[in-house]
Amino acid sequence: MEDRQTEDREVREAAARVAKMEKILDTAKKKLADLEKRIASYEAFQSRIRKLEAYYVGPEWKKDFALDEAGRLPADLKRGVLSEDGLYDFFSENEAFLERVRVYG
Repeated sequence: MEDRQTEDREVREAAARVAKMEKILDTAKKKLADLEKRIASYEAFQSRIRKLEAYYVGPEWKKDFALDEAGRLPADLKRGVLSEDGLYDFFSENEAFLERVRVYG
């Protein structure tokens, strides 16, 4: 009788363990699929980021920066794109992220 109870308990514990691990697997698969979609979307957006880089190293950025320095751009205009450090940091972070994706991809 005791052996049967022990066996029944082991089966219940195993079933609970399997159910718990199955839930982790289902969640992990969904998160991975979501991540793959988001990474693909970000990779597709790289062409726009390259336009931002071209703007940053081109004459228009310098002209816009000078206008901002002279106080000629609207005061309420968001101007993070005119921050040399902000852009440099973003481009560095972007390249580091893409490198990590390449390593794991």
